[in-house]
Amino acid sequence: MDRFDAMSVLLAVVDAGSLSAGARRLNAPLATVSRKVADLEKHLGVRLVLRTHRGLSLTEEGRAFVAASRRILEDLDAAERQASGDHGALRGGLHVTAPIAFGERYLLPIALEFLKEQPDIDLRVTLVDRQINLADEQVDVALRIGHLTDSALIATRVGSVRRVICASPEYLARRGVPRRPEDLLRHDGVSFQGFATAPEWRYRRDGPAFTIEPRSKLAVNTTEAAIQAALAGIGIIRVLSYQISDQLRSGALQELLNEFAPEPLPVNVMHGPADPQSLKMRCFLDWIVPRLRARMAQ
Repeated sequence: MDRFDAMSVLLAVVDAGSLSAGARRLNAPLATVSRKVADLEKHLGVRLVLRTHRGLSLTEEGRAFVAASRRILEDLDAAERQASGDHGALRGGLHVTAPIAFGERYLLPIALEFLKEQPDIDLRVTLVDRQINLADEQVDVALRIGHLTDSALIATRVGSVRRVICASPEYLARRGVPRRPEDLLRHDGVSFQGFATAPEWRYRRDGPAFTIEPRSKLAVNTTEAAIQAALAGIGIIRVLSYQISDQLRSGALQELLNEFAPEPLPVNVMHGPADPQSLKMRCFLDWIVPRLRARMAQ
């Protein structure tokens, strides 16, 4: 068995999501692809993939072996190019994830410039307002907002964002401007449903933080819907600063209770503890980290 070939076949199957899709990507018979994966599992003495009606998923051993295979094949490719005198562009794929609005505003412009510099890199960007498990969903890099809970990942801080309470001038003219958090009890608000972590209505004075929120006049499941409701004068919303920076700048929304705001939330670039780290990963991180810091400091 050619182990390098078997690794390449396995990665194609995993990246494509199924044996049949992997076979199409490789332009190879399905029976050949299936046999090579089975031969590799037999050689290792463990199951790497689990076949389901929805495609396949990796076992714990499979996730570890896939990550190692990527590094090995990337290092082999780099060594071959170095030996042949080809010191040019990197090759291979990277999967990056970020919250939707943050990714569109900060990550995507930087990622597009990276692709211009490295045209042989294939970049997959998943923008979603939930935390993705990097190992389970084959994600290389994640941008996360908030305090960290996963100590198994390596984090590099690139900035911070504020939690902002705001409403439209029309709503405030009709209902009055809250001067203290307690005043919110007499106001209408727009709340979130369907978020793993909804925005917290937390405040600080000289003592411990406390929570007060307005009555929910409308419940939505996307940030954009909440912003549109606030612009329409439905009620007060709490969102992150970058999500409504344009509306605050134009005066379409007015920030409230800023002097009671909690500490800003950290923004981190996260990745797994790969050792050694692949050349394309090092290059990508070296590209995005300083540029994200610069954009977030503006």
